[in-house]
Amino acid sequence: MDELSELFKVLGDKNRLRIINLLKQRSLCVCEITEILKLAPSTVSRHLSILKHVGIIKDKKDKKWVVYSLNVCYDNVLITVLMPLVLSQLKDDEQAESDLRKLAGIDLNFVCKSKDASEIDSIKNEVTPKVSI
Repeated sequence: MDELSELFKVLGDKNRLRIINLLKQRSLCVCEITEILKLAPSTVSRHLSILKHVGIIKDKKDKKWVVYSLNVCYDNVLITVLMPLVLSQLKDDEQAESDLRKLAGIDLNFVCKSKDASEIDSIKNEVTPKVSI
């Protein structure tokens, strides 16, 4: 029962649901998520850490960049059952749709304020999951 309770606590946070919604589109770095959610980088990192701890997302590190993506191979049966339901409910949410519009217009070079943004793109291409609902 503890595992179930923990999973519902994780999924019970609006910002974590927003992150899941963004990551269903493509892999993202903290800079991009921070820009869209308008939260402090430390807050976004904490949410990402919690999502990673329960196995909903995974990360890929390369030099100074960390790129996050949805984990499409869940070890937990509860997550396997719940994630399609969560993702389908996010499709019709106004906030989720607004976040996706922001994501479509994001400029990685501006957001990450780095000349190395092409490095992030190459890492993202390696980890972007194919998520279908």
